[in-house]
Amino acid sequence: MNELLRVLVVSHGHPAMSLGGAEIASHSLHKGLNALPEVESIYLARTGHPVPRHGASALMSLRLTVDEVLYHADDYDHFFLSNGDTDAIRRDLLRFVGDLKPHVVHFHHIIGMGLEAVYALREALPHSVIVVTFHEYLPICHNHGQMVKRASGQLCSEASPISCHGCFPEIPVSQFLKREQFVRGMLDLADAFVSPSMFLATRYVEWGIEAEKLSVIENGIVMREPAPARDLPAPATRRNRFAYFGQMTPFKGIDVLIDAVSRVPEEIWGDDSCLMIYGGNLERQPLEFQDRVKKLIDEAGRRVRFYGAYQNGDLPRLMRSVDWVVLPSIWWENSPIVIQEALHHRRPIICSDIGGMAEKVQVGRDGLHFRAGSAQDLADRLVEVLSEPQAWDRLHASLRPPMSHIDSARQQAELYRRLLREKLGQANAANPAVLAHAG
Repeated sequence: MNELLRVLVVSHGHPAMSLGGAEIASHSLHKGLNALPEVESIYLARTGHPVPRHGASALMSLRLTVDEVLYHADDYDHFFLSNGDTDAIRRDLLRFVGDLKPHVVHFHHIIGMGLEAVYALREALPHSVIVVTFHEYLPICHNHGQMVKRASGQLCSEASPISCHGCFPEIPVSQFLKREQFVRGMLDLADAFVSPSMFLATRYVEWGIEAEKLSVIENGIVMREPAPARDLPAPATRRNRFAYFGQMTPFKGIDVLIDAVSRVPEEIWGDDSCLMIYGGNLERQPLEFQDRVKKLIDEAGRRVRFYGAYQNGDLPRLMRSVDWVVLPSIWWENSPIVIQEALHHRRPIICSDIGGMAEKVQVGRDGLHFRAGSAQDLADRLVEVLSEPQAWDRLHASLRPPMSHIDSARQQAELYRRLLREKLGQANAANPAVLAHAG
């Protein structure tokens, strides 16, 4: 397929209004696709409360660029991943795609949009390719897609209606079975799936996604000018500024990290080491977790500096003050954008030894691992790097570069074209009179 390839990238949020890894990944893909020859991408991002709908139509602009459109959706069922406003889907979404006629619709999430959007577009665009990127385990796990057991906080290796009922005893087993059947049935309408990590892909295959329909393609990042290494004031020789970037949620393990910092002996930590926390939304978390984090910060004293939330565009400037990036997540993670940013800015990484984190960070080359959820094991890694000044230089020299958004988009475009060729071949085999849907 050599002519113009039209792609509609669908996201559950626009990074200008909803800062998260999936939003940034989808928007970076959109920009990367438009940088490729013979590819045109349109970006459709869901929005909702507190942003009001402009009028009768769910389609909005909010003065974004001409190739970026907002879709207002508030009637969302988190349990069934379902959009109750099917009238707006039929009236507005289908009119939009009817005018656009995309060859490919790439969902980077279905939160807010709902699985009904996949169903509607499959019916409206039978010859187009539908791709879904998985960012976590939401179709599998009702606990925010984290696959962490609700009561104990233990990692969950396999979901089932019975085990899910154990996490949510207020929801009958029959409802979880119904959820699984509904979600699987809707996802089966997609032509292909993309996972940014092999770990995540393996989980979905074990759950029942056909392996031949799943491709592993890393999310790319927009390559800005990398931040130079932090200037060490004389006579300092230690790289002892540790940073956390991310949301302040229980799943991200920020409490584990602060606890670990307090466990490092005073003679090793010294007066000049510090943990720099760049994160927000602590006030939205359960009160018990808020109290625990605040107590830990009080106990850590001046070892911890809390700087609040940040924008992705702030990272190059913030990285100038950072030596190490720490990812203490207690869930499997997939492909945290913070890892890619740290690699790009050449900051060694200390992360939990599970899931996509362990896959993306090679021990001894990109950084170090510690046992997930163990404040003491993380404290031991902090002691290790503080006690060996050469550790930072050695890792800094061997860090691997991350994938750019253009390289990622190029791989995605190759997948789209292969899927379109296969779809065309299947259609012609079934009905020789069918002509190519290529524009």
